[in-house]
Amino acid sequence: MMLSRRGVSGLAALLAGLGASRATAAPATGPKTHRVAMQVSSREGGVFDLALNNAVNLAREYSEQAEELEVEIVAYGPGLHMLRADTSPVTARIHSISESVPGIVLSACGNTIKAMEKAEGHPLELLSHVGIVPAGAVRLVTLQEAGWSYLRV
Repeated sequence: MMLSRRGVSGLAALLAGLGASRATAAPATGPKTHRVAMQVSSREGGVFDLALNNAVNLAREYSEQAEELEVEIVAYGPGLHMLRADTSPVTARIHSISESVPGIVLSACGNTIKAMEKAEGHPLELLSHVGIVPAGAVRLVTLQEAGWSYLRV
C-alpha cells in the first residue's frame, strides 16, 4: 500500500501527536499520596481509639518517607456516638489529633444522625471537627471505588 505525500504527512502528524499526548499524560513526579478509608460502626471507645491510632501511625510512617496521606474515618450506626458532643468518650483525643495531624477527616453518617434524632427527639450536636456525609456505607463504597484503601477497625 502506498501513501500519498499528503497521507505520509498526515500519518507523521498523527504519530507526533500521539507521542506528545503520551508525554503529557505521564504521571507527575512528586510525593506519593496514600488514601485510606476507615469504618467505625461500633460504640466501643477502644475501637475508635484503634482507628485514631492507625491514622496517627500511618501519618507518622508516610511523613518519614516524605509521602502524603489522606485518611477519612467514617462513623455510622452505633459508631456515631464517637463523634457526638454528648456521648463521645474520645472528645479530647479527637480534638488533639484533628489539630495536630493534617490529612485526617472525620465523617458522620447523615442517615444515622436522622435516625438517632428521631429516636431521641432532639437534634444531635457533633464535635467541631466532624463533617456529615449523606450515608456512611455509601461514602465508604465511593472512596473504595475511587481507589482508596479500606481498613475496618
